[in-house]
Amino acid sequence: MSISRRQFIHRSAAMTAAVTFLPYAARAAGHASDVFKSNAGDIIVHPVAHASFVMETPVGTIYVDAVDDASAYADFPSPDLILITHEHGDHYNAETLGALATDKTKLITNPAVLAMLPDDLKSKASAIANGEDTEFNGLKISAIPAYNTTEERLQFHPKGRDNGYVLGFDGFTIYISGDTEDTPEMRALENIDLAFVCMNLPFTMDVKAAASAVSEFKPTYVYPYHYRGRDNGTQDPAEFAELLEGEIETKMGGWYN
Repeated sequence: MSISRRQFIHRSAAMTAAVTFLPYAARAAGHASDVFKSNAGDIIVHPVAHASFVMETPVGTIYVDAVDDASAYADFPSPDLILITHEHGDHYNAETLGALATDKTKLITNPAVLAMLPDDLKSKASAIANGEDTEFNGLKISAIPAYNTTEERLQFHPKGRDNGYVLGFDGFTIYISGDTEDTPEMRALENIDLAFVCMNLPFTMDVKAAASAVSEFKPTYVYPYHYRGRDNGTQDPAEFAELLEGEIETKMGGWYN
């Protein structure tokens, strides 16, 4: 029996992963949040699950790739902005978005997701394509290409469709990879303070490619996320941390508890 990518993520979340979490296991198990300083105020990061997280920021509360039941977000402020990287079920769910979005919520998506949004959400949404910029409450948001480069993975994330994002807060810049391999665009990033970088097979890249790319663009902090895979494709965030070169601090979240 075949199962969808989203069904796989949900089923495997209930299983023991073939991943070594030490020395980060205790912290990740507590879903600990992290606070980062910007010139305008604190940015508080709350990992939720897999590719989903919440950030309380000086410009408002931002949800990223919010899926699963809306109850998973009950402890957080309502979203002022929801970012959606692409259409896969572990990144986009219209029912969840409909339950979370308020009259004041804005959505920013890639063009493919904008086209499939139901009308009530589409009225709150705008799209930017790869290489384009937009703004939310004074926050510059840039769409970074997110795609596969390995031949046998090209069908998962074709070039030109999906987004990563760079968020330019005052004195603090955040990169969100979405689903991608270690593309030239990722490696060319500059002045990133915090990065969220995916790593799972066969859908994105392995831990070595992720660590190599992150070591090249040198963020101050990095969260390995989106690392549960299929057919032994789960990646080890502790191994990722050990492979990093330079003074990059790895942050761990309780993505699969």
